[in-house]
Amino acid sequence: MASARVVVGTVAGAVLLPLLAVPAHAGSPAAPAVDLTGLLGVLRSATEQGAPGSMARIDDGNSVYRAAAGVGDRKSEHTMSDTDRFRIGSVTKTFTAVVLLQLVDEKKLELDAPVNRYLPGLLPDDRITVRHVLSHRSGLYDYTNEMFAKTVQGFEAVRKKVFTPEELVKRSLRKPRTNAAGAVYAYSNTNFVVAGMLIEKLTGNPVRTEYEKRIIEPLQLRDTFYVHPGMKIPGPHARGYLTPDQAGAPLVDATEQTVSWAQSAGALISSTRDLNTFLSALLGGRLTSAAQLAQMERWMPAGSGQAYGLGLRRRDLSCGVSVYGHTGAVQGFYTYAFASKDGKRALAAVANTSNNGTVLNTMLRTLDSAFCGKATKAPRGKAPVERHEDMAPAVTLD
Repeated sequence: MASARVVVGTVAGAVLLPLLAVPAHAGSPAAPAVDLTGLLGVLRSATEQGAPGSMARIDDGNSVYRAAAGVGDRKSEHTMSDTDRFRIGSVTKTFTAVVLLQLVDEKKLELDAPVNRYLPGLLPDDRITVRHVLSHRSGLYDYTNEMFAKTVQGFEAVRKKVFTPEELVKRSLRKPRTNAAGAVYAYSNTNFVVAGMLIEKLTGNPVRTEYEKRIIEPLQLRDTFYVHPGMKIPGPHARGYLTPDQAGAPLVDATEQTVSWAQSAGALISSTRDLNTFLSALLGGRLTSAAQLAQMERWMPAGSGQAYGLGLRRRDLSCGVSVYGHTGAVQGFYTYAFASKDGKRALAAVANTSNNGTVLNTMLRTLDSAFCGKATKAPRGKAPVERHEDMAPAVTLD
């Protein structure tokens, strides 16, 4: 076994935080070594493209890589740190799906039963099943398309508002459905608002209680919170900055908000450490039965190089490796949280800006650095364009 060592230094303007070298056996035996230099280059690029700061953490067996660039607070110039908490946006959806899959294990829920069996009269079509909701195949319109058609104006209109889940579903139902139940994948935050309603109906508890009891406390996730409708991020945290639609306009500090527009679709707070712990536990089979994890990994096409299961995304990387997790975009933060198939290597990366498609696409490259190793050739063709799915498509790159 190779001995671990601690390294502290700087690379190309990015901060290299304490690093443990990877033992030969860490993670998957055949996995390429982490490309730390490449990772730091990605983080530095994100800050050059408009993110005040960015950071990433890789957990690989007993070894940990931590890297950061830029600042987590523009006023204090506090540097980004992997101890900082942040809003994880739609990575929340994976937590929500895990709770529902646990309820399937407990025989309290059937994936192929109509949602209306459990929430009578909520949806206009009895053919929409729990599986359709968790796989974004319900056809329910995403109410955030209209809510955030104007980025800053839309955000300020809801920053302090508190919605009931029923109000959010009603906003969706004012619009025609995007497709027939079960037909195709069409991402919609409405689906996971419905999922949260299912959790509360079947358990009799708020979603916060179920997240804590089933995931946060068993995994000892000390940085993970569901504070809705509270507006503050507790403890040490990075501040999040929303990019206006108008080029050159100053960034808007979006850190404090209820996130009531998202709730069980996107309101959790966490850290890079906790996200890696969560995904490693999930993919390692410690949160659901093997049967339910297999259900989460029943993939449907979801865009170039992607597939979607039940609250879980698969990405197929440039080196042929597939990784599993979720992306998150909420005002002020972009998050990538993915792990290897066995959960032994996990990456969580965040930039503290949003509504900046260039930064979003740049942060996608952290996955290659973490799971593909050092590239021997520059990739050919244009970089893939990432769809910013937590917000209105009109304000993102297509």
